[in-house]
Amino acid sequence: MRCTHRAQVKTDQPRTEGCEECLKSGDTWVHLRLCRTCGHVGCCDDSRNRHATKHFHATQHPIMTSFEPGEDWSWCYVDEVELDLG
Repeated sequence: MRCTHRAQVKTDQPRTEGCEECLKSGDTWVHLRLCRTCGHVGCCDDSRNRHATKHFHATQHPIMTSFEPGEDWSWCYVDEVELDLG
């Protein structure tokens, strides 16, 4: 399967250095994900709040990239496929 949403990749610049919602509420996270449409940083699905996935459901921004040091994979929520954005 191929991703049909690559044209929606607009940025690789994060708006924050941690999960935006967890930073506001004083909560913690496990891993971070970067929205490639708007730069939102959210916590992963292993985190209690799952803010990255909640951001997708609220905005329909389809592609996120791991925001963890040493990781360079991306995921399209719509097509459910891992991407290499190079």
